[in-house]
Amino acid sequence: MMKAGLVEAGEASKAMLHPKKTRGLAVFDLVLRLLAIAGTLGSAVGMGQAEQVLPFSTQFFRFDAQYDDFGEFQLFIIVNSIVCGYLALSLPVSVLHVVRRRASGKSRVMLVFLDTIILALLTAGASAAAAMVYLAHNGNSAANWFSVCQQYTEFCQSVSGSLIGSFIAMVGFVMLIILSSVALSRNH
Repeated sequence: MMKAGLVEAGEASKAMLHPKKTRGLAVFDLVLRLLAIAGTLGSAVGMGQAEQVLPFSTQFFRFDAQYDDFGEFQLFIIVNSIVCGYLALSLPVSVLHVVRRRASGKSRVMLVFLDTIILALLTAGASAAAAMVYLAHNGNSAANWFSVCQQYTEFCQSVSGSLIGSFIAMVGFVMLIILSSVALSRNH
């Protein structure tokens, strides 16, 4: 009888400490989501504003580079916009995990599942854009493609800079998936 009372008291103390641990994870989850929103939004806006017109344009020919000249950069903007929208829609669920100490495990499982899909989508969009940026910087001598960044330096710097936010968001998603998995394991 005495032993059963001690076991119950030990389980009760574990249950009291347990929500604080998951609350800290939930706060970190919220911060990572906000960081990823900033990264993806900044990347989409930065890529959308990437443009350069060369000064030696003629009356009949205008030498300019814009993001919409490249399908990979258009894909990049679309993917980052989708990811940013998803993150904005997932914020209330993340806030719910902070406010309610014993939030449903189903919502965490849903976030892990959706975060994994969105991470794959973001990785595909960022990788396609990174491949095009690499080609623009280095060219491809086997295909007789020359580096366009020798002429369009501002455009290439802008495009390269916009990739940074997307890669930061990818790291954030990896951390989000790990955090949610740890929170799920602590709930059971």
